[in-house]
This record gives sequence, C-alpha cells and structure tokens, in this order.
Amino acid sequence: MSMKQDIILAGVGGQGILSIAAVIDLAALHGGLEIRQAEVHGMSQRGGAVESHLRLSDRPIHSDLIARGTADLLISVEPLEALRHRPFLAAAGRLVTAMEPVVNMEGYPPMEEVRRELLRSGRPVLVEAHRIAIGCGSQKASNMVVLGAAAPFIAIPPERIEAAIGELFRRKGAEVVDMNIRAFQRGLEASQEQAASCEGPTTSETA
Repeated sequence: MSMKQDIILAGVGGQGILSIAAVIDLAALHGGLEIRQAEVHGMSQRGGAVESHLRLSDRPIHSDLIARGTADLLISVEPLEALRHRPFLAAAGRLVTAMEPVVNMEGYPPMEEVRRELLRSGRPVLVEAHRIAIGCGSQKASNMVVLGAAAPFIAIPPERIEAAIGELFRRKGAEVVDMNIRAFQRGLEASQEQAASCEGPTTSETA
C-alpha cells in the first residue's frame, strides 16, 4: 500500500514555520520518502501571514500545492491562522494548533470565539505552546512544542522526527538541541494526554 500525506503549515512570520518544515523534511528524507514543499506567501515578513504546503509520499509527487478540502493535517502556530486555513482540511483531516494569539491586526476576534470555532473542527489538538516551551527553557521552542503535538498524526515515527530535530539544531550547540527536543517531547505528551481525555467520559478543551 502506498503512503501519501499532505500537510498545511500556518502561522505568522517569525514563529518558526520554516524550522517545522525543515525537521519534517529531514525526517522524511531519512525515511526514504519523496517531498514537495511550497511557501505560498509571507515567509519573510515578520508578523505577516505564513502558509506552507508540505507533501510527503513514497511515490513521485507531481504538484507542489495542496488543494482546498484535501489536506490530511493542518499544523498551526497561531489560532486564528488555524481557523483561516481550516478550509484546506479534508473531512477526516486533523487540526493541531498553538492557542496563544498574535494580535497583528485590528478586529482580532475574542479568543473565546476562536476557541469555540476551533472545537468545531472534529477532534482538534489545542496546545498552550508558549507555556510549555517556557518550561523547557525558552518561548522560542514553541514551534517544536506544536510539532510534538502534531507528531502522532504525521506519517513518520516520532523518534525519527526527534532525531531530525537534533540534526537541524546541532550547529547551535547541545543546549539548544536539548531544549528543542524537550519541547518536542512535552508537546507530544500534551497531545497524547488530550487524546486520552477525549476518549474518556469527558472532553478536555485544553492541552
């Protein structure tokens, strides 16, 4: 059976979307998978909208872009951007997002409304990424927390993703590597805890 997975990455500039994509790319390459990646807009503008299309397959991929309504996974580092990109998801697709807003425009809706809408997305994983990252050493690791929360839904073993984090950040030193791996692990744990809670008699809205 062939494997194909289409992932949308969303957020705002400066939140580390490129690093998430680079880690997944490395892990996929080491797993012998084909990769296509396209940055649609905003990647270099801090505070501007960011959208990246990432396609993985064990067979040749002929298009860079993911059509609306077909993505298997949406990974977002900003909650309103998660809502904006939700139309990309297929009916059975999964949504994973950080819940800390980046208020970069007038009229940003109240977070209660954003949360309520996100909870209509099937079984979303909503993670307090900044809080978890600070506990790991730096808020800058929030993107790796979100990647960890998404790891159960990526078609690559989590241990291979973790190894790719080590490879990507190696040039920044052991301390940075350890911090980002801790952030990934805590995000993975938060996701698993939330899934276990949802399977029980009550549903938790937070990670």
